[in-house]
Amino acid sequence: MRDKARACGAGTIINAISMGKGCAFAIDLFTEATVEIGEDLRGINGEIEGGGDTTLIKKCVELVLNRFNCDYGAYVRTKSDIPMAKGLKSSSAASNAVVLATLSALGEENLSEEDVINIGVDASIASNVTITGAYDDASSSLLGGIILTDNYKREIIKRVELERDVLILVPDEDSYTIKTDVRASRLVAPWVKLAYDLALKGEFERAMTLNGFLYTSVLRFSQEPILNALDAGVKGVTLSGTGTSYVAWVDEEDKYKLIERWKELGKILNTRINNEGAKIID
Repeated sequence: MRDKARACGAGTIINAISMGKGCAFAIDLFTEATVEIGEDLRGINGEIEGGGDTTLIKKCVELVLNRFNCDYGAYVRTKSDIPMAKGLKSSSAASNAVVLATLSALGEENLSEEDVINIGVDASIASNVTITGAYDDASSSLLGGIILTDNYKREIIKRVELERDVLILVPDEDSYTIKTDVRASRLVAPWVKLAYDLALKGEFERAMTLNGFLYTSVLRFSQEPILNALDAGVKGVTLSGTGTSYVAWVDEEDKYKLIERWKELGKILNTRINNEGAKIID
């Protein structure tokens, strides 16, 4: 039994690390997972195209099989155009894609979206790739659109669909969430709450820009990309996750101005908000 699924990467509006509430938006970058299960397979093995730690994707398969008391072996493979360890939710995309593909291979596609997200979040925590459970990232990756969440309660507060072009600056350096200074991040919680309240009111661009200034300060990332974006006329720009990428919502006019200002700082990806979310691939 074999099936495929894909899930979206995502960008940050509000980083949840400081107060446990976050906001993220899905983007048109994807991770695709192929899962094969069967009684003739031994154990759970995995492969990531281009290399990488397979702990998370194997754990996702394991948790799905355990949920349905299946004593099968499995082989899982993933490939992705989402840069890893750059704050673009590659782990959430991988977990959602693998969980969906495993469910489809088992013929259990009717599991609720909430359960799909929770299996991936449980796998991410068990694999030590997240601090808060990344429920906001996982939800936006699976469902598409803009998602506001309470990560500690694993609750979706609000979902919004919006059509926006997105530019992503990807510097060369990597940043792993689990290494983030959580104590320092919590110092800015009162101001992050102000940003979260803006997002609740639909003022996403103001919210993400405030988030960007707060987290670049506390995590000691450069504010130059944010200032460059504002100078280009962009209204919404932030550090994505715990870095190292920056995301900006752009109009056609300010897009090319921003490309000129960012082109010396790293690789630039041109994408958009994805409102469709993850899906099983026929």
